[in-house]
Parts: sequence; structure tokens; C-alpha cells
Amino acid sequence: MAELLSDDALAAALTELDGWHLVEGGTAIEAEFRFSGFNAAFGFMSRVALAAERRNHHPEWSNVYNRVTIRWTTHSEGGVTNLDIKLAGMCSRFAAPA
Repeated sequence: MAELLSDDALAAALTELDGWHLVEGGTAIEAEFRFSGFNAAFGFMSRVALAAERRNHHPEWSNVYNRVTIRWTTHSEGGVTNLDIKLAGMCSRFAAPA
């Protein structure tokens, strides 16, 4: 179950998520990832898509060649939840160099 985070909990969570920042007046978190090319970016998106589908929680995102911008929010809760933080952390791990 997704639980809306308090401002303090959200601020604490963001200190653990390198590159993620608040957007949309604090109701979403966003990060941009850069890869060596389109194939690597698409592979990353595929890993994120599978993780999101397993959790029935899907990002807002865009891809331009080697860049992927991802935004997480839980519309039904009106902001950032523990599930958004968990998936953002997964995105960061998926994007980390091997």
C-alpha cells in the first residue's frame, strides 16, 4: 500500500537518492539519467518498466536518444509515497555503472 510521505520523511528520503529532486510543487520527484547511447537508455527503461509493472505503479518519463527523465508521484495520494521512493531507488541502482 502506498503511503503519502510527510515533508520531513520526504526530505530525509531525498538525501538518500542522489540526483533526485522535488518538482510540481513538491508532489513529485524527478531525475535525469544519461547513458552511452540509445540502446543503453532503452535497456534501462525496459528494466524500470518491468519493476514498475510488478508493483503496478508506473512513471511519467521521456527519452531523447541517450537521456531518460523519470518522474514519480502517486496521483491517488496527491504526492510522493513510499512506493515512489522505492522505485526511484531502483532506477538509480539500474542506472549505476556495472
